[in-house]
Amino acid sequence: MAKNESIDQIPPGWDYNPATWSQRIPIVILAFLGVIIATYLSLYQLDYIDTVWEPFFGDGSKTILNSKVSNVLPIPDAALGAIGYLVDAVTGVIGGTHRWKKMPWIVIVFGLAVGPLGFVSVLLVVFQPVLFSAWCTLCLGSAIISIAMIGPAMDEMLASLQYMQRAKRSEASTWKVFWGVQSEIEKVK
Repeated sequence: MAKNESIDQIPPGWDYNPATWSQRIPIVILAFLGVIIATYLSLYQLDYIDTVWEPFFGDGSKTILNSKVSNVLPIPDAALGAIGYLVDAVTGVIGGTHRWKKMPWIVIVFGLAVGPLGFVSVLLVVFQPVLFSAWCTLCLGSAIISIAMIGPAMDEMLASLQYMQRAKRSEASTWKVFWGVQSEIEKVK
């Protein structure tokens, strides 16, 4: 147990609180870094800038960023990435260290924003050499950021889901517990 961490802040069965600021701030910082990278790539895809920085793979970034896969939706994939990272950052800073049980809704939104973005990043990295025989340095950097965020975000989401499961078993209103209206499931018994 970390200093200044009371026993009621730690989820039952855990030896630490996955909602502490020391757990979440690195994710938020990575998310803001992701916003910067994805916004930069979006500016290229939207023709606001003429070239994109690529130190290792020649025209690889241009090949990837101009591909049909990157532009399959009405807005470029990098713009969606920037929005996703922004959602990660915002949902990462909302709530205190009890949010796993007092705000399960935000923790679950946070986890659902981080998890799928990481999966999509891995998928897009696999596409680079397989479909286009090219690599994009900043795209790889973005994927590394997404993957690094998954573990800590999933820990907190798991703690909230376990709390929701305990609420259901104690016959508390899972709806009220989910929205934080009824945060102390022990009071229901």
